[in-house]
Order: sequence, then C-alpha cells, then structure tokens
Amino acid sequence: MYKLIAIDVDDTLLTDEIKVTEGTKQAMEAAIAKGVLVTLATGRMFASAQKIAKQIELNVPIITYQGALVKTLLDGQVLYERNVPADAVRELHAFSEANGLHLQLYVNDELYGMEDNDKIKAYSKLSNIPYKIEPDLSKLLDFPMNKLLMIDEPARLDQIADQLRPLLGDRVHITKSKPHYLEFMHKEGTKGHALRFLAEHIGCTMEQTIAIGDAWNDNEMIQAAGLGVAMGNAIQSLKDIADYVTLTNNEEGVRHVIEKFVLNAIQA
Repeated sequence: MYKLIAIDVDDTLLTDEIKVTEGTKQAMEAAIAKGVLVTLATGRMFASAQKIAKQIELNVPIITYQGALVKTLLDGQVLYERNVPADAVRELHAFSEANGLHLQLYVNDELYGMEDNDKIKAYSKLSNIPYKIEPDLSKLLDFPMNKLLMIDEPARLDQIADQLRPLLGDRVHITKSKPHYLEFMHKEGTKGHALRFLAEHIGCTMEQTIAIGDAWNDNEMIQAAGLGVAMGNAIQSLKDIADYVTLTNNEEGVRHVIEKFVLNAIQA
C-alpha cells in the first residue's frame, strides 16, 4: 500500500550517538527492494543531509531545510525550492541585531554566522558541516536563502516566536527543530508542502505516504501523510496528532514502523 516514506533525521533516524543502526538500514533497504521510495525529511542543510543519506546509500530526492529544498542526491537536481522573502530576511536580521541574538544564514548551501562563538561551533559539530564567519551579515542579505536560524534558550525563543509571528506570519513559516533552534522558512517551505510535492512527483497519493518524526518541525508532514508516525521520544504535541506512536530513536523506532506497515503488512 505505501509507496513513499519520509523520515526525519535527528532524534528519529539517528540514535543519540548520531548513528543509523544496522537493523534500521536493513529495513530501509528491504522497503526499497519492494519498490518503496524511502527519503529523508530534515531541517538540515542539503550538504549535511547528503552525508547521512550517503551513509545509508539512498539515491533519491531528499527533503532539506525543513521542506524549503527538495534536491536529488546523485545529480543535485533541484525539484522544489522556496526562499525566505527578501523583506523578511532583512526584518529578521534587524530584529536579531536590535536584540543581541545569534542568527545564522544559509547561502548557497553554506552556513554563515557573525561571530565564532560556542553556538555556531556546537551546531557545526552536530550537523557535521563547516561554517564561515562574516562580521557584517548585511553583506549577505540580498542572496537567496532557504532558511535562517536563531539559537538561544528555549523559553526566550518561544517569546521571540510569539513576537515575530504577527509581523512575519503571512510570509514566513516559523518552527523549531530542537528546543534551542528557532527556524524561519518561506510559508511553503515546510515538510508537509515538500511531502505533497514529492508524492505528486513520483505519482502516489497522500494516503500512500508515511511520515516519521519527533519534533515541532515535523508537525506539517505528520498531518499531511497517510500514516503520520511520532517517535516514542517525540514531543507530546506531535504524539497527540500522530496516527501511530512507535519506539524511540534508540530502540529502532523507524525500523519498527517499516517492518510493521511495509515489510510485514498484509495486502488487502
């Protein structure tokens, strides 16, 4: 029945040790052998997601930047792209400057920060991506950007999101991938929009899709998918809207879903 499986990366596909288990790899390979398109759906940059996808030998279009960019792994063909509106980019930069916030920009799939601090170092280590420092970020504001990201304490970011939604809400999608990451994309740069696009692209219905995730940024694709799955370690609000709650990322929750609903499913 299912033709497309979109899997979040951090805290979903990856264990807490940032690994993909052999059992999960084998389940994904078996699903692919049955003709299912298995892809990643992540907030990570394409360059970062590409390393994970190569680790599990996926040669498919992958959903990156929260859904703002769908790009093929083999030849780098852009299938779907939405950039943050230029006026919103400038407003976000001005807001971060006025409030002393750490803001990261993504230009041509490269990560930029204003200063070489612990925030960007930790982010770079987690995503396995190098970064560049540009003390004057205003020099970069005219370039197309799939995403901007603020890093701070979770409670402060929640307050900032509440402040910015009325100002940017009709132009920008605001979400979190982790409690201390506040992310800004085009309003159609969500995992839900990207999943719908990819389903149409390969010729399957939304009822034939599975989406698996754990965090705020997975909300749209969990709701859009035929089978929306929350990890056992997911935030409660995602579990509340999911069709099914699987095991945690350290218990091979993704493998469990693939085996239950694809490999061992009884065909009607």
